[in-house]
Amino acid sequence: MEILRIVVTGTVGAGKTSFIQTISEIEVVNTDRRATDETAQLKRDTTVAFDFGRLTISPDQAMHLYGTPGQSRFDFMGDILIRKAHAYILLVNAHRPQDFRDVRRILNFMNQRVQIPIVVGLTHMDYPDAWTPDDIILALGLFDTTRRIPLVQVNATDRTSVSNALIALIHQWTCSGFGSSVRLR
Repeated sequence: MEILRIVVTGTVGAGKTSFIQTISEIEVVNTDRRATDETAQLKRDTTVAFDFGRLTISPDQAMHLYGTPGQSRFDFMGDILIRKAHAYILLVNAHRPQDFRDVRRILNFMNQRVQIPIVVGLTHMDYPDAWTPDDIILALGLFDTTRRIPLVQVNATDRTSVSNALIALIHQWTCSGFGSSVRLR
């Protein structure tokens, strides 16, 4: 069986766990624990190691989804997970501009370790104070037209929306030449 390893990363509350729970065909393995720091102001539980889900693509191919913790003190887990990934999706909470600096830190962190396809998924776009995709591109410094990172709007609790984000990521992976040069295992 060929395995496509996808990392789902982003800041606390961006929708990583929900994203994986929405699409996984197995019960998601998660390491959520009660938040004991400033994260508790945003949500009761938070991921402390990683989430894991699985999705069958074809009879001989599957996608393994690994969700990173959103807190910077757990960056070592992102480091472990990204090194064997084929591609990743960076979820950005569009109505929390105070998180954009951390999103840039995550993007730099990942790009220092690997050069693999990425899609940026904009979550919480339905909030009245959500930033527009163009403003988020500027805030994240993603205006390099020579290496444009695809942006997709994602509702992490809607299966069709999550599927579309993964399709965009797979498209990015195959169009970038990785799909033909990497043997999946």
